[in-house]
Amino acid sequence: MNKNYYVAIMAGGIGSRFWPKSRTAYPKQFLDILNTGKTLIQWTYERFASFIPAENIFIVTSQEYTHIVSTQLPQINVDNIIAEPSRKNTAPCIAYIAFKLQKENPDAALIVAPSDHMILDSDTFQKIALKALKFVTEHQALLTLGIKPTYPNTGYGYIQHDAHEIKSGIYKVKTFTEKPNLELAKTFLSSGDFLWNAGIFVWKVSTVLHTFEKYQPEMFELFDAEKTNLNTPEEKNAIHRIYPLCTNISIDFAIMEKADNVYVLPAAFGWSDLGTWNSAYENLDKDYLGNAVVSDNVIVIDATKCMISAEREKLVVVQGIDDCIIVDTPDVLLICKKEKEQAIKEYVAEIKRNKGDKYL
Repeated sequence: MNKNYYVAIMAGGIGSRFWPKSRTAYPKQFLDILNTGKTLIQWTYERFASFIPAENIFIVTSQEYTHIVSTQLPQINVDNIIAEPSRKNTAPCIAYIAFKLQKENPDAALIVAPSDHMILDSDTFQKIALKALKFVTEHQALLTLGIKPTYPNTGYGYIQHDAHEIKSGIYKVKTFTEKPNLELAKTFLSSGDFLWNAGIFVWKVSTVLHTFEKYQPEMFELFDAEKTNLNTPEEKNAIHRIYPLCTNISIDFAIMEKADNVYVLPAAFGWSDLGTWNSAYENLDKDYLGNAVVSDNVIVIDATKCMISAEREKLVVVQGIDDCIIVDTPDVLLICKKEKEQAIKEYVAEIKRNKGDKYL
């Protein structure tokens, strides 16, 4: 294994579109959403541990989740669990780990990946990831992995690339587009030069820090002023000074959409971001009526194409319901049409307004 290769697994989100299973205190990356016997973060860690040295795998998470990470990944060194004092989106998170690694190993090449994605073909993913790491080691490039789209999904961002390869299988990025409407997504799919944005980034630490200095100078200066405290006992205090002053911004808006050295590596390795109950439904086995059931204690009668997740301690009987998401937890029951899944975040906001944080 290459000692200059690192990975930062981002595990600080709350997964509100997987409510009511995913809660603020115990979000989806720590759940066994697909009933596999392992949580999403456990699958992600094992995927990278096959080709990244264990000591080079970092988990960046909210400080309230560090104990969950330690419990679910007992093999990871506690120093490799990076605690953020507040949620400020992905740009500060990436700046934080990049400054830490720059101090530890100036030659570090880094993969930044979410903790809650599903990848079915781990062997192909490993080959693609190693190809990406090699490319960014040899070029001052910001590389993202693009997924070849299979249908006009309106829940993903899209990446448009040039027609000509820069290097075998790698293209210069032309545009990023946030979640499009259905007609635009169909146009993207038919054009052949658009990919789904997987949110998996690869770069040399020195390259991304140079880009932060150019496009996010205020954030860069905040971390740069405290860099001597990183990887020391003073790091926690330093980060608690930095984070309140950081802009809440994604790496896409902060860097990727501004920089002129952004490239994409198209890939197909059985990827899903598992961002919604519908995406879970698509990746689960179904019964003969098209129902996906995550529980051993559910009886389905005359119901079709439903996503059903329930507690094992309770018998759930579903009759006469079609195309619905049904999620039963000890204190919340959600029943909604699958076509309304993108509105679950709105339902959560409504619940917060009317019921406070009790059910979140």
